[in-house]
Amino acid sequence: MALFTTIGVHILLPLLVAFAVAVMLGPSFINWLHKLKYGQEIREEGPSWHQKKSGTPTMGGIIFMAGIVAATIATVAVSAVGPDTAQFDVSSYIGLTIASLAFGAIGFIDDYIKVVKKRNLGLTALQKFLAQLVVAVVYVIVMYATGSLSPSVEIPFIHYDLVLPIWLYVPFILFVIVGVVNAVNLTDGLDGLASSVTVVVALFFLAVTAVGENVMYDVSAFSAAVIGGLLAFLIYNKYPAKVFMGDTGSLFLGASVVFMAINTGKVIYLIPVGFIYFAETLSVIIQTSYFKYTKKKYGEGRRVFKMTPIHHHFEMCGWRETKIVRVFTLVTLLLCVIAYVI
Repeated sequence: MALFTTIGVHILLPLLVAFAVAVMLGPSFINWLHKLKYGQEIREEGPSWHQKKSGTPTMGGIIFMAGIVAATIATVAVSAVGPDTAQFDVSSYIGLTIASLAFGAIGFIDDYIKVVKKRNLGLTALQKFLAQLVVAVVYVIVMYATGSLSPSVEIPFIHYDLVLPIWLYVPFILFVIVGVVNAVNLTDGLDGLASSVTVVVALFFLAVTAVGENVMYDVSAFSAAVIGGLLAFLIYNKYPAKVFMGDTGSLFLGASVVFMAINTGKVIYLIPVGFIYFAETLSVIIQTSYFKYTKKKYGEGRRVFKMTPIHHHFEMCGWRETKIVRVFTLVTLLLCVIAYVI
């Protein structure tokens, strides 16, 4: 009975609260965005058929973010009078939410510039990078000051804990934070893609922290809230999307994923479980590098992919959005199962 109560408070409660709040908030918030005419302008460099999505409300990430915040408040409140468990670190749970919200705030500023100031590119790449780096540095400093920063990194499949010297671990983790946040941002290019993939990734972290020897109910509660919020958001974000999450949502999700990995010491696990995020990023790096190289060598830029990020390549190959989302999500699920079982 005690175990059931613990699972109920630290898994079911945040999941259901985040889902319920996001579901209820969705319609009114989307209508409000419509009234304000906060619609996304579609860049001409993308597939031509995406132009029909122009005007779709953005900043929709606030919908699931509100659900996750509500879940945090509810879970902390109930746990204060509920089951007493040493595996639930309240400050860590609140910290996960706040740190992710900080990145969401950067995305919000970017979206605000795009839709209100009518500057389609939003923040410059340098402004966005510096803002993310500042938040990442603050996060690492707080973790170090509270004694929560562990330089131990588990290697997937062989389950070996690699302990790095702090002078090496800090720049490494800063690189990972900024890299993963932007990788998830790049993945958000099709209706329901980033949402669906991240649900599966969050489910992986829920599984590894809710059962077994290394139970961490603060991470599992946060993971459950992310899952609940995103499942509700998918009702409005699946194809054809009624709302986009915008950078507000994608930067929040990227931070959520990487902070769950850091807190569990499974940063390297992001390579298999977040394979889609990295494939999206690598496709852009490969395309840009090859284009510049061939332009310098031959006087004409050449491409490896028809378009990047790679989900656009598959679109140009004739795949429907729904098929790409389905395949990318199933690939993520398969890799998460392998990473969990092995």
